[in-house]
Amino acid sequence: MDLDDLVEHWTLLKDEQGLVSGKRGATRLGFAVLLKFYTQYGRFPRGRFELPGEAVEFVARQVQVPASELDAYEWSGRTVEYHRAQIRGHLGFRECSVAMRTS
Repeated sequence: MDLDDLVEHWTLLKDEQGLVSGKRGATRLGFAVLLKFYTQYGRFPRGRFELPGEAVEFVARQVQVPASELDAYEWSGRTVEYHRAQIRGHLGFRECSVAMRTS
């Protein structure tokens, strides 16, 4: 991944920085990479293994959290579900419900 790709797809925009600002440590970095991955691919990563190392380093520098902190981020559970809901809400998406699928 070259610098142009990193800048284009992994730079936190001003409104995105505001979303990240209230979080700390692994939570801050995890949220930021979830957000940027979703804006690029239209879905959330299934885990750390889907995130390019260069992108994690690039985002980590922006949020001022060591990239190694991402190892402590929980990829399942209440926190990541809350993060996903925040990201979908910020971007104007809703999670598809059973009622939506059957209509």
